[in-house]
Amino acid sequence: MLMMVAAYAGDRATRPIGWAAVLLFVAALIASLFPAGIGFGGLYKADAFSAFAKALIYGGAAVSVILAPDFFERRGGQLRAEYPVLLLLSGVGMGMMVSATDLLTLYVGLELQSLAAYVLASFMRRDARSAEAGLKYFVLGALASGILLYGIALLYGFTGTTQFSGIAAAIGAGPLSTGLLFGIVFAMAGIAFKISAVPFHMWTPDVYEGAPTPVTGFFASAPKVAAMGLMVRLTVEAMGPAYESWRQIVIFSALASIVLGAVAAIGQKNIKRLLAYSSINNVGFALIGLAAVQPGRPEGVASVMTYMAIYIVMTLGSFLVVLQMRDAEGNNVETIASLSGLSRTHPALAAAFAVFMFSLAGVPPLLGFWAKFVVFDAAVKAGLWPLAAIGIAASVISAFYYLMIVKTMYFDEPAPAYHRVENKIEGGLIAVTALAVSPLGYFLIPLLADLSTNAAQALF
Repeated sequence: MLMMVAAYAGDRATRPIGWAAVLLFVAALIASLFPAGIGFGGLYKADAFSAFAKALIYGGAAVSVILAPDFFERRGGQLRAEYPVLLLLSGVGMGMMVSATDLLTLYVGLELQSLAAYVLASFMRRDARSAEAGLKYFVLGALASGILLYGIALLYGFTGTTQFSGIAAAIGAGPLSTGLLFGIVFAMAGIAFKISAVPFHMWTPDVYEGAPTPVTGFFASAPKVAAMGLMVRLTVEAMGPAYESWRQIVIFSALASIVLGAVAAIGQKNIKRLLAYSSINNVGFALIGLAAVQPGRPEGVASVMTYMAIYIVMTLGSFLVVLQMRDAEGNNVETIASLSGLSRTHPALAAAFAVFMFSLAGVPPLLGFWAKFVVFDAAVKAGLWPLAAIGIAASVISAFYYLMIVKTMYFDEPAPAYHRVENKIEGGLIAVTALAVSPLGYFLIPLLADLSTNAAQALF
């Protein structure tokens, strides 16, 4: 219906369509809190796990819709009425991803999300960087989809079913064949592309830098949660009996993502590229929780969902601040050097950004510390203390570039002052997200722990 409104009313209906999309995301979020069970002949499951993931997904997508109008208006009015509709289509795909209990539903949901994302990345057609970002994302995304589809074909060929429960039964019935092992590897590789895990991360810095900033904030939040939720459900429900085999893949990808995300970010001059490597780094920490998954024990899955819940708030808050980085003419600035002396020209904005950076670094007493603690704790309980030890050591490297930004804002000579932004919605969202990851956020930990544990238990 919104697409038809866009077709007949044109771009003048963009804002009403955007707010209608936000209301639809809120309605979908509320509806997802009341899981309805299994639908479509066992292809789709609405349970506590999908409800937890969808709450994060639809919340992040709604924020991305809200951020767009002001940004695109300053870019010559390049916002089109189709933008919120594309986000809605992507949201439908992400909802299918976390509720998929069949390889076919998995693939349809993933492609629906991806096809909308390719268009969103290149939404600013007159911007060469945006067009390049969309093309790179499309080419590499098509390659990843092919790899995933090949893995799905192998899993079906060697198990005789596309249902997650049937695949798990076939894997548990006997020794793991070479063909089945290759199917697991290819399927996980295809999904690893969507979460930007090493070695399938190569698209992330260029796409994050080139895509419009509200789109980049969207890519860094909701689709990350959806792909991580999909990977968790696939590995636990379909590949659970083979956990000793896929755990090796997850451990390698976790450590490689943490180290590369930490080291490669150090020399970045563009804030969006730095946050791209930050997202790779954070995916590595979340994968430590997945590596800790054991049969019948929900702690590992609960730690992943807790991490993603805190991560999405930190990331959206960071990109909200990036949207405030504008020169005297109101044009967006993306260089880290332009943050110099921000504490003296915009003290509230600098304080909020410092909170997000310290939280992403895992510095106590901010909530980002708790996110890292729960995944390391799950790894230790699963007997993977060397993995936890290496992850803790590598997190020190990533702390360097987060603290570098804080140092730039508070100790460097002031750069030309940013244009003061009078957007109360963005300012309010920055304040809410900053308070959520501040020490006040620890009051939410009991609720978050209960919700993540219930979500994890739904998979077992």
